[in-house]
Amino acid sequence: MKVSSAFMADTIFSKILRGEIPCHKLYEDDLVLAFLDIGPLSEGHALVIPKAEVATLAELDDESAAAIGRVLPRLCRALVKVTGVEEYNVLQNNGAGAHQAVFHVHFHIIPKPDRDRGLGIKWPARSLDNETGAKLAASIRDALD
Repeated sequence: MKVSSAFMADTIFSKILRGEIPCHKLYEDDLVLAFLDIGPLSEGHALVIPKAEVATLAELDDESAAAIGRVLPRLCRALVKVTGVEEYNVLQNNGAGAHQAVFHVHFHIIPKPDRDRGLGIKWPARSLDNETGAKLAASIRDALD
């Protein structure tokens, strides 16, 4: 497993991966582990983590990212089938300022059975003018590896 330079010591997910803390496992392969969240926002709230121990999505290698991309839709379909809840959020945070609490890449799949259960969010949208958008898009394209 790759350990990131920004990786914050031993996380609860590291301990789960080593088998030191039990989990309610949903899926596992060589690169990915999925399990139920022990503090669920709703029934079926699941976590999907790479076995690579990196803190943020930007640090994740392409192989692990692709493996998570293959697993997420399968788990979403299974959660919909089992819970009967067709609406859900997939959430992934990077850094403390973005509300990341465990510094190991992880994705939440959170069924949204009704207005009061599941993920609640605010979305303070702003506008993007054409000139600013064009410049920003060009800079991001230039920065792609």
